[in-house]
Amino acid sequence: MARTVVDEQLFAGLRQGDRAALARAITLIESDRDADAPVAKTLIERCLPHSGDALRLGITGIPGVGKSTLIDALGLQFIAAGRRVAVLAIDPSSARTGGSILGDKTRMERLAQADAAFIRPTPTGGTLGGVARRTQETIVLCEAAGYDRILIETVGVGQSELDVDRMTDLNLLLMIAGAGDELQGIKRGIMEAADLIAFTKADGDAEARAARARTDLKNALTLLPPRDSGRHPDVLLTSAITGAGIADLHDRIDALHQEDVASGRTLRRRHEHNLFWMHRSLEESLVTALRNSARVNAALADLERAVQGGTKSPFQAAAELLDLFRKGGAPLL
Repeated sequence: MARTVVDEQLFAGLRQGDRAALARAITLIESDRDADAPVAKTLIERCLPHSGDALRLGITGIPGVGKSTLIDALGLQFIAAGRRVAVLAIDPSSARTGGSILGDKTRMERLAQADAAFIRPTPTGGTLGGVARRTQETIVLCEAAGYDRILIETVGVGQSELDVDRMTDLNLLLMIAGAGDELQGIKRGIMEAADLIAFTKADGDAEARAARARTDLKNALTLLPPRDSGRHPDVLLTSAITGAGIADLHDRIDALHQEDVASGRTLRRRHEHNLFWMHRSLEESLVTALRNSARVNAALADLERAVQGGTKSPFQAAAELLDLFRKGGAPLL
C-alpha cells in the first residue's frame, strides 16, 4: 500500500513538472530490479496519454565536435522562445568496466541552471548505436512532465548511431571543418539520416575554413537521395562561443518541425518508430529469455569450447542452443 501512495505522489509530481519527481521516475524505469518492472510499466502507461506533443530532436556528431556546448546555447534559445527543454545526454559506457563519466551537466552549465530545463545524463549500458536502453520511455516521461523540446545527444559512434533516427522527429548532425568529417558528405548512412547539418566552432580563424567546408558539403549532398521528407539537409554555420548562427539554427529547426507536423510526416514517422521499437523489444526479450534458459546454460560452456577448438562450427552450435531453448519452453518474460 505504501508503494502505491508513493507512486501516486510520483505521478502527480511528474505531471506538475517537478524535476526531482521526473528524475526519480526515470531512475525507476531504468532499474533492472524485478520488483520495479510492473511499477515502471504502469507509470509509462499512465504517462502515454499526456505525451506526444513535443519536438523530438536528435543531435549527433563525432566526439569533440562540441555537441554539449552547442546544446547549451541552443537550449537557452528554445527557453527564450518560451519552451521547456529536456536534454537526454547519452554517455558511452566502458566496455571493460561498464562505467561512464556522465559529465554532460558540466558542459551545459548555463542550461543546467535554467528552471525550464532538465538534463539527464544516461549511460548506454553497451546498447548498440549509443542509444540508452530506456531512452524511448524517458521521452514519454519528459513529455508528460511538460517538456516540449526533447533533445537527444548521442555518443557519436558512427553508422550504428542511426538508431536515434528511429526515435526522433528531426536529426541535427554536427560537423567541424578541418577534422576530415566534411568528407562524410559523400557517404551513405548517417548523412542520409540528417535533416539539418551545422558546422560548429565557426568563429575566428576557423570561420573561413568552415564556410569553404559548407560549400563543399552542400555540393556533395546533391549526390545523395533526399530524405523521406523530400528535402536535402540545409547546412548552417554556428558558434556556441560567440552565439553566431544559433538563432538561425533555432528558427530553421522550428520551421522544419512545423512543416512536418502540417504535412503529417511527424505522425507517420512516430507510427513507424513505434513498430520498430516493438520488434526491437521483442528481439531483446527473446535474447534475454534464451540466456536465462537452464537448458541453454547447461550446454553453453561445452559448445563454446567446441567452437573455440574448431570441432564444431559456430552456426551449428547456435542451432543446437536454439533447439535446446525451444524444447525448454522457457517463458519469454
